[in-house]
Amino acid sequence: MTKNTGAQGRSSKQQQNPSVLDNFKPLILDVAVPLGSYYLFKDGFGMSTFAALAWSSVVPAVRTVWGLVKERRTNALAGLILVVNVVSLLLSFVSGDPRLMLAKDSGVSSTVAIGILVSVVLGKPMMTAGMKPFLLKGDADKEAAWERLMSGSAASSAAFLRKERAFSVVWGLALLAECIARIVGAYTVPVDTMVWLGTVIMLGAMAIAFVVGGGLAVAPMEKMLAAEVEAGKADRSGDAGVADKAGAAEVAVAA
Repeated sequence: MTKNTGAQGRSSKQQQNPSVLDNFKPLILDVAVPLGSYYLFKDGFGMSTFAALAWSSVVPAVRTVWGLVKERRTNALAGLILVVNVVSLLLSFVSGDPRLMLAKDSGVSSTVAIGILVSVVLGKPMMTAGMKPFLLKGDADKEAAWERLMSGSAASSAAFLRKERAFSVVWGLALLAECIARIVGAYTVPVDTMVWLGTVIMLGAMAIAFVVGGGLAVAPMEKMLAAEVEAGKADRSGDAGVADKAGAAEVAVAA
């Protein structure tokens, strides 16, 4: 009996304090794994562009189908990556000019960037899926505070929603700038240099997006979330106080 209680306690703690991997799991599975596996298959294992794209499409394909069949919803990031890979597979039959192939590789980033920016315009910022677990960390109070802020019922909802959109805008612009830089480099920098420089540019753009997005959006949202958690606790304490007073009054009347 004690062992079961201990196991339940550890499970509860894990749910309340998920690891960093759990926080970033959606972003890792939907973006990092497909993109990383493409470059691994292509540059690490020497596969053709067609084969690398085909194999790197497995995870987003499974994630998209799973979301539709089991969860009855679309997985935006996984679906977008899958569409990008399918389009790239079709484009892989284009001329084998090495500079054109280098420029075409940046098409993944540009399509993802455009998809992210369009999602902001539509009011459903795509990068929120990766940011939300990092902010909530499995905390029930933060989850409730998040829902209030997102629904517009909290005092700082408007500011919170602006920061949410800003995070996706930062990522969209960073990936778009990375795409432009790699296209320019594909036609101006020696091919041998651009093969490795393209990866450096991509990693640099992601690092900038992390830093700028964190300072501009994530940090302020974290503070607003904490403030809303405290406001929620204060409201519950106030309601409990009113209930206690009402109960006392009823007892006094009965006496």
